[in-house]
Amino acid sequence: MNNTNIDFELYKVFYYVAKTLSFSEASKELYISQSAVSQSVKTLEKELGHKIFTRSTKSVSLTDEGEVLLNYVEPAIHLMLAGEKEIKESADLMEGSLSVAASDTICRYILKPYLKIFHRKYPNVRISVLNGTSVACVRFLQEGRADLAIANSPNGAFSRDTKVIDLLTFKDVFIAGKTAFPELMKMKMALADFNRYPIMMLESGSATAKYISDFFKKNGVVLTPSVELESNDLLIDLAKIGIGIACVPDFCLSKSDVELFTIKTEREIQPRSIAAVKPLKRKVKPEAENFLQILLEGNRR
Repeated sequence: MNNTNIDFELYKVFYYVAKTLSFSEASKELYISQSAVSQSVKTLEKELGHKIFTRSTKSVSLTDEGEVLLNYVEPAIHLMLAGEKEIKESADLMEGSLSVAASDTICRYILKPYLKIFHRKYPNVRISVLNGTSVACVRFLQEGRADLAIANSPNGAFSRDTKVIDLLTFKDVFIAGKTAFPELMKMKMALADFNRYPIMMLESGSATAKYISDFFKKNGVVLTPSVELESNDLLIDLAKIGIGIACVPDFCLSKSDVELFTIKTEREIQPRSIAAVKPLKRKVKPEAENFLQILLEGNRR
């Protein structure tokens, strides 16, 4: 491998070919000729000393080395594009943009009124919301795709590159339909007994699933859900019709909902937090700082 520094533009060309798996599509994205794209890839392969694409007359695919390279190049490209975008936008919040990463649940039950306040105060700022699990949302932030993440804490994606600011606490609760499981309404349920019932939870890759699973494991029980979904609202709906016992955040529940009850447990699940997450290795946009201030003021009341 050549020890000289490799031109960053070569990595940019590599990124667009890797994402489109097409030399012609990459040339359109980059506004350069297809032959220039091909030559850049050849130059990069020579500098690296490895083939990064497998090419045939009909297809382009990444080699194993190309896959490894993409894992490093993609976050850097996202950060670069985010920086370019920030420089082009006005810093006085008369124009600009705000990108917030948050789960559907946090958007609906926590963020909606604060997004409304921000939009009224800064009507010319374009607001976008990236949806995903709390783990995915922190990664969106780290990749530069989001200006701010609002996520469940603790969270396996937190790192030294992020600053975590707790906004509010909540509890995870198990709920069931009154007509489906009346025998559970007046008792405290042992953790070991949960596997005797159909348990419904968020998908296994979520911060919630890990937190609840770890809680049961610490108490000597391996919880085995029979249903795993992406939506807390759907978990609540299924609990109402008696499909099973659902684990959801308490802030998702309505006091007027008479069809459900909360199951009491012999061991209490410790509260968690909803947190705002900022990057530490890049400047936080003024739009994000202003939205964070609105969140903090709203949750001090």
